[in-house]
Parts: sequence; C-alpha cells; structure tokens
Amino acid sequence: MSVTTDTVVPLPASDHAEARAAAPYTNPYLAGIGLGLVLLAAFVVMGRGLGASGAFKAFAAWTASFVAPSWAHSREFLGEYLAAGMPHPLKEWLFFEVIGVFAGALISALFARRVRVGFEKGPSVTTLARLGFAFGGGALGAVGAGLARGCTSGQALTGGALLNLGSWAFMLSVFAGGYGIAYFVRRQWT
Repeated sequence: MSVTTDTVVPLPASDHAEARAAAPYTNPYLAGIGLGLVLLAAFVVMGRGLGASGAFKAFAAWTASFVAPSWAHSREFLGEYLAAGMPHPLKEWLFFEVIGVFAGALISALFARRVRVGFEKGPSVTTLARLGFAFGGGALGAVGAGLARGCTSGQALTGGALLNLGSWAFMLSVFAGGYGIAYFVRRQWT
C-alpha cells in the first residue's frame, strides 16, 4: 500500500480484518515439489497413492448400509466396502485423507486471510446459473471418476507417477476436453 498526501479515512474497528491484504500465493513450482513429496510419502508410509473418489465411495457405502443394508450389500459398486471381514467403510485411508485435505486447505486459507463467503462468477452470469454449472460439472466429474476408475487426483498423481498408460490418456483427455469446452463457456467469466 502506498502512502499519499491525500486524506486517509480510518476504517471502523470491525473492518480492520478486511483491510489486511491476503498473503501471496505459493510459488506453483514449490507447491508441485511439495505435492510430489506428499505423494512419495503416501507410497512409503501407506503403501498406496493419493486420490479422493474412494473416500466418497466409502462414505456412500456407509450411508447406503445405514439406510438400506440389504440393498447396499447386494450392489457390487458398494459391496467391496461392506464385505465380511472388511474394516468399517469410514476407516478407509482415503476418507481420512480427504478430511485432512479439507482441514489443511481451511487452515491455510485462514492463515493467508483468503476465507470469504461468496460466489466466484463473471459479471454476465447469475449466481443460480453459476451454482447450476458447478453442480452439473461436479456430477459429470463424479460419473467420469466412476467410469475412469478414479478421480483426476488419483489418475493424474498416482496413476501418472506409476506411468499407467490409461492415466496419461485420461489426463490428456481431461485437458483436451477442458480446452474444447472453454470456448463455449468463456463468456460467463468476462
């Protein structure tokens, strides 16, 4: 903030938190190295890589077994988490990983003073349309994760690190699809 000779009007006490500038973003190269080290640590400590869709699948299996146990056990998609001799679905490693990712992101955002309530959208789109696009994209992503047998983090990070051809093809398709659809939705952000 530069100091000028203009008259400075002090902010009310309740607005001082808003006056502090947010911390700068981390260098993306350093963040990438850090993520790679976390992935390596996951392989060494847990014996498996990172991902997120397995956590939601475990939570869905637990919820379904709580609401309709016989139906949940009869479904192949959920049955692997509910089979006899398997630990409780909420004891799945990825479930705790996702909780840690959420908590770590929240703590980081709080320290960097980046927590704000609101919707990020362009000036030419309504909040309802933005929410519709977000939930629609999330639903498509969930279906895609099921078909691809893993989410983008599991496919790109874990599968890519293991040099799985399917993971590399998946990620190239994700980027190609993203660039292809960007032309049609770019006006919502400008």
